Amino acid sequence: MTTQAISEAQLHALADGVLPEGERAAVDAYLHAHPQDAARVAAWREQNRQLRALFDPVLDDAVPPPLLQAASPPAANGAWRRPAMQAAAAVVLLLAGGMGGWLLRGDGDAGGDLRTASASPLALARSAAIAHAVYTPEVRHPVEVGVEQEAHLVQWLSKRLGSTLQPPVLSPLGYRLIGGRLLPGDGDGPVAQFMYEDGSGKRLTLYVARERAGRQETAFRYTQEKELGVFYWIDGQMGYALSARLPKAELGKIADAVYAQLEAHR
Repeated sequence: MTTQAISEAQLHALADGVLPEGERAAVDAYLHAHPQDAARVAAWREQNRQLRALFDPVLDDAVPPPLLQAASPPAANGAWRRPAMQAAAAVVLLLAGGMGGWLLRGDGDAGGDLRTASASPLALARSAAIAHAVYTPEVRHPVEVGVEQEAHLVQWLSKRLGSTLQPPVLSPLGYRLIGGRLLPGDGDGPVAQFMYEDGSGKRLTLYVARERAGRQETAFRYTQEKELGVFYWIDGQMGYALSARLPKAELGKIADAVYAQLEAHR
């Protein structure tokens, strides 16, 4: 007996909880016969859970009155557009600034109060945390280029960022490099993400971005939301952020090792 062909869209719909009930039995039967795809769906569900844990609190934040006022159309255009414009303003707040709000609640023990930090380090940490939450749950494609092609990976990412990169060796701390990927940046060009994994499958990521010339250097800073911690810093023209679901002291020890190796390669 063969199972019914199931589309990628149906698998995503199941993971997102929007699959029509009439299609559920066929999809369940397909996943029972295809354990690899079942693992993919489970990973997507976990990814959704992590993203909700990180960003759902932002949805409860009040939209600032100045933003609502700016989004309101002139009276001559008709009042019917006001709800849509307010909804758009809320989306803009979430995507452009609201997602960084959780970083403002981090502590400043490792280099200063985050509330006085410049916009660039905050944006760096925010982007690194989002990339970590999106890619670390992946089962089949956590990285774009695997460690089997490490030389190619390093050469490719170095060329795209315009700087010689050298992923730190973290095996003495129990983490092995599994690969990396190229990601879009926030205006200063592409960024690189290196991913590491320990023997139990726990993952951490090093996010590397090229900063604009003249950017003021920052000492280690730390922030945390739920169980996800981020140590981040800017060194010359490069910005770094190390993310993992680890206790602060343990992640700080790894961050020290990363920093020492990066300095040795300068």
